[in-house]
Amino acid sequence: MDVLYGIHAVEEALRARPRSIAHIAVARERSDIKLQRIIDGCRSAGIPVRFEPRAALDRLARTGSHQGVVASVTAKAYADLDDLLAQRRGKFAFIVVLDGVEDPHNLGAIIRTADSAGADGIVIPERRAAGVTSTVAKIAAGAAEHLPIARVTNISRTVEELKAKSIWTIGLDERGSQSYDALDYNMDCALLLGAEGHGLHDLVRRKCDFLVSIPMQGGVPSLNVSVAAGVVMYEILRQRRKTSD
Repeated sequence: MDVLYGIHAVEEALRARPRSIAHIAVARERSDIKLQRIIDGCRSAGIPVRFEPRAALDRLARTGSHQGVVASVTAKAYADLDDLLAQRRGKFAFIVVLDGVEDPHNLGAIIRTADSAGADGIVIPERRAAGVTSTVAKIAAGAAEHLPIARVTNISRTVEELKAKSIWTIGLDERGSQSYDALDYNMDCALLLGAEGHGLHDLVRRKCDFLVSIPMQGGVPSLNVSVAAGVVMYEILRQRRKTSD
């Protein structure tokens, strides 16, 4: 069993129920409307609720930032790449591909933004990258329960598969000669984001159909990957909403 903690993460898991929830543990010391809503939802769904001392929840979640609720759940079920492409939310496909993001806080933030910006799903590698842990789910504030996430063995090969399925691949790279807001995103596309520090791997970068960059006006050459992801994802949403209107 895995654990999921935090008000939003547990509430969304209870609502979406893509995973099986064995039981939830609630801090005896906390009593408020948000927590009561989760307790009522569990009771309606027949999920056992245990009232425990806060120290017990600290041990279960391995952190003190659980907001007074911890759920015991089955491990995150990853989707297939074809599932992401089949479940498009708009006129054009929009996949986010992460080439080795290792910080769980960055992954959680990207998942949350991708869901809000209308992405169809996220692709992450199996190795040398963060997976969807309880920390990631907490940072994603419930978005990981709604957004399909595929885990693949090789990002470079995945880029080739996407191109074979007529998906345009767009790499965000500080060496990109084209500004991110100069590209027309009204097409089936995948946005590729590199790891913290070194960005996209050279082989992945060379296979991208487009390379775009975010103009920087200060002394720092690049943004944090989760911030950069948000900038470009909302430009994609802005353009598509404008076209739709």
